Amino acid sequence: MSIAVEKSIRDEVLEGKEEVIALRRHFHRYPEASLKEFETIKKIKEELTALEIPFVAVGETGVLGTIEGKAPGKTILLRADIDALELEDKTGKEYQSKNAGLNHACGHDGHAAALLGAAKILKNHENDFEGKILLAFQPAEEIGAGACQFVDGGFVENVDRVFGIHLDSSVEVGKLVATKGPTNASCDIFKIEVEGFSSHVAQPDVGRDAALAAASIVVELQKIVAREVSPLDTVVVGIGVIKAGTRYNIVANHAEIEGTVRTFSHETRAFVLKRVKEIANQIAEAHRTKISHFSIYDAAGPLINEEAATELAQQVAADIVGAEHVIKDNPKSLGADDFADFLSKAPGVYGRVGTRNLENKDTQYGHHHEQFDIDEDGLAYATEYHVQYALSYLAE
Repeated sequence: MSIAVEKSIRDEVLEGKEEVIALRRHFHRYPEASLKEFETIKKIKEELTALEIPFVAVGETGVLGTIEGKAPGKTILLRADIDALELEDKTGKEYQSKNAGLNHACGHDGHAAALLGAAKILKNHENDFEGKILLAFQPAEEIGAGACQFVDGGFVENVDRVFGIHLDSSVEVGKLVATKGPTNASCDIFKIEVEGFSSHVAQPDVGRDAALAAASIVVELQKIVAREVSPLDTVVVGIGVIKAGTRYNIVANHAEIEGTVRTFSHETRAFVLKRVKEIANQIAEAHRTKISHFSIYDAAGPLINEEAATELAQQVAADIVGAEHVIKDNPKSLGADDFADFLSKAPGVYGRVGTRNLENKDTQYGHHHEQFDIDEDGLAYATEYHVQYALSYLAE
């Protein structure tokens, strides 16, 4: 991309900076829970219509916009998630949430605003590139139910490259992240129900203790990580819920377990989930009980940035903020993101944009905290990251 074009885009980003901030604050005032983003997507549709960008609905609260270049070519998809969290907003800012119990405490308000800002600039340059740019405004990332609507609906079938960003309060504003390989873990949520047989606790031999069986399953599941997976392969098998029994002197006839598996590779993920099911059944049988229900909810696969796609992101980031401000080895996170679903269909990269201001403690809270907020200067970097990456890829 020529220096003149880069300068033009940077000027456009700066000219539209306040508009993007205003959009972010609008979304922050009116957050909506996953799969209930009705007013959010209505606003996004209004913005796309004003920009004369055609779009199609994806599910009830998703949208896919399209910008056609001057001639046929490759296709790149840019993605922004749009849902909020069930959390009180305690920022105390004038743009604080007006929807009680809901808060954009993960930065998705900024994601939506930055992609709309990028859409405006890319639309202005539609005669400067060959190919097609798709704009995915995705619901329900927080529950792992949004990206699959785009994938299962066939909207990613003919895409050559995917790109997304996440604002990051652990990274200083003015820095951009592009790290090769696994960056976010998979997330699978399993539920196990154990069926036993009631009796008086004074006659335990007459009953079949579902509580004891469930407790034994929880203990044995921890041995997957300790003894069946390489110590060099990061894995979590976590149990968050265990429920059993109705009274202290009754042998429990039913128990429930809920937990999660987090891994960084497709192979390890498949192996661990297989062992969770096998161990549950084997331990239940050993206790003369049985597994009456076993289910796994696929919230997200491991997020693995493709090498060539990431190298381009690193080059683009260096052009935006300077090579010394590009982080190429950001630590992996066991937090999941269903952008991984897009990466399962096309090579791509998920970058991060710093929003932490070292002189402003309001921007230093972690994501999912009720006082989470951002340095809004980061929105301009997010906007330009989208624009420059898309145009650079299409020009390759």
